[in-house]
Amino acid sequence: MTANSLELPVLLVGGYGKTGRRVAERLEISGVPVRAGSRSAQPAFDWNDDTTWARALEGVSAAYVTYYPDLAMPGAAGAVAAFADSALKAGVRQLVLLSGRGEEEARKAEEALKASGADWTIVRCAWFNQNFSESFLLDPILAGVVALPVGNVREPFVDAGDIADVVAAALTEDGHVGKLYELTGPRLLTFGEALAQIAAATDRKIRLEQISASEFSNLLVAEGVPDSLIGLLLMLFAEVLDGRNESLANGVFEALGRPPRDFSAYARETAETGIWTPRRARRAVGE
Repeated sequence: MTANSLELPVLLVGGYGKTGRRVAERLEISGVPVRAGSRSAQPAFDWNDDTTWARALEGVSAAYVTYYPDLAMPGAAGAVAAFADSALKAGVRQLVLLSGRGEEEARKAEEALKASGADWTIVRCAWFNQNFSESFLLDPILAGVVALPVGNVREPFVDAGDIADVVAAALTEDGHVGKLYELTGPRLLTFGEALAQIAAATDRKIRLEQISASEFSNLLVAEGVPDSLIGLLLMLFAEVLDGRNESLANGVFEALGRPPRDFSAYARETAETGIWTPRRARRAVGE
């Protein structure tokens, strides 16, 4: 991006999500204006309504692209290809795509972006640390029992702050176009080991209960989780968490010249916010 282009906003598709809002914070600190791309923003952006795309792209310098609900969903690759085409027609050449490790549909989306003619950067990530504090795992952690259809598979959980740092660098610095950064944390952990880290940081008892996929599905239905998200979670646990991602990658260091954040640091700092404290959760419900 040139100095002049930095005066124009960067479109953050999914700007209120785990990574999008963190990217927004980093860009705003650097003096780069941002435009949130979501159904509730003005102008609105909706992945299911391509008539909203052109207006959201109008007058922006670049875009950070996250696909909702997940790039692993069937049809995501076609949507990313169509969005890239819309971006180029709007004069937006720089696109940074959030992708997922070990996801077939995500790989298709990556290839579609590469073939689009855009100045692309791909940020391919492991499971987020923040899924334990900002997503579907939060309520079970508060209850002290996390029931999942997962065994002793190990995952190199990556911090959303590291992802945001890489994305912000790709959007504001030279040298990142045409790069694929595979981001992981610095070590492999089972879900049970990750929960043990959270338990230690909160001085609570939190245990993992291994259940079948059908039991997990029934649990999610009972909790009112949307069908589309249930299908996604079942696919991720059955396919992506099958051991294919039991390896570390060096993307954080390649992009930023520093090591990734360890899960234990995330657990300690997040515990200090009180998000995993049941008493606080009960008080918040009553407010």
